[in-house]
Amino acid sequence: MRSTDSDLRQPKIERPEALRLGADEYLRVVDLLNRFGPEDWDKPTDCTEWSVHQLVAHVVGAAAMAASMRESLRQNRIASKRPGGEATTVDALGALQVREFGRRTPEELVAMLAELGPRVARGRRRAPGLLRRRSMPETEVINGIPERWSFGYLLDIILTRDPWMHRIDLCRATGHPLRLTAVHDGRIVEDVVREWAQRHGKPYRLTLTGPAGGTWTSPDGDGEPFELDAIEFCRALSGRGPAGPPLGTEVPF
Repeated sequence: MRSTDSDLRQPKIERPEALRLGADEYLRVVDLLNRFGPEDWDKPTDCTEWSVHQLVAHVVGAAAMAASMRESLRQNRIASKRPGGEATTVDALGALQVREFGRRTPEELVAMLAELGPRVARGRRRAPGLLRRRSMPETEVINGIPERWSFGYLLDIILTRDPWMHRIDLCRATGHPLRLTAVHDGRIVEDVVREWAQRHGKPYRLTLTGPAGGTWTSPDGDGEPFELDAIEFCRALSGRGPAGPPLGTEVPF
């Protein structure tokens, strides 16, 4: 089925900016990891089954998959068999990445991510438009509703949101300060707000605080106003924090 169907989810951030955000995010993760001490790597994270070391192994494994078509095919071939009895291929991929890349030392993982980040950026830049517009083979279920994603949505949006959210997880786990700027994190949050509003389709007046925050309203200007920290807003949408309607509307990360 061709990806030009109207129900196929496509990226809404213009491609030059999406490429910049993706490349910068890997740099920020590497900068954070370089500040870790030996005591940080065994700490638990908000991804409750994973320690800091295991979470970083997942980030590195996902980057390796994004940087190489051969590695992507290899990981997906193994994960599709759900070797650990995982419920979804996504879960199986994460488990595979932790199992394989988790054997690396912290120093090796940091060096690998520093090398992989630019390769991921080059791979995204070279992805042809025909591929980017096409539908991914598997259907995703978000808010209980099956939906199809384009490869462009995966490359330009999800592959930036994932390390971004994990950078937040790592800072929360270790106590290291979270570096936030409006030009980088604010743009990621703004795209999350846009998608959240589209997904729940209800009137809203939203104020998010902090360096990555801002103020947004639905076109009719109605809706009950609410205010919270921009990072906590995104954590709630990712399933990491307490959430009720409309925050109960899931957005994929």
